[in-house]
Amino acid sequence: MSHYIFYVLMSIFIFICLFMILLVLIQKGRGGGLASAFGGGGSNTAFGSKTGDVLTWATSIVFGVFVILAVVLNLLANRW
Repeated sequence: MSHYIFYVLMSIFIFICLFMILLVLIQKGRGGGLASAFGGGGSNTAFGSKTGDVLTWATSIVFGVFVILAVVLNLLANRW
């Protein structure tokens, strides 16, 4: 039974990893960086002006779930 739980949690963990990657990639950069040096530093946002706060909050929640799952999976793997 514990093997089943481990594999279900591992599947959820991989999904959370992919979701967190997508969340980080769609966030607006703070300083512009290299993109503004080549003319990509426009002020237009694809999802509106307030989405930065929502995406930051969502990334924090997803990261918390990521850390908790990592610890639980480590404890389960060490038990065998």
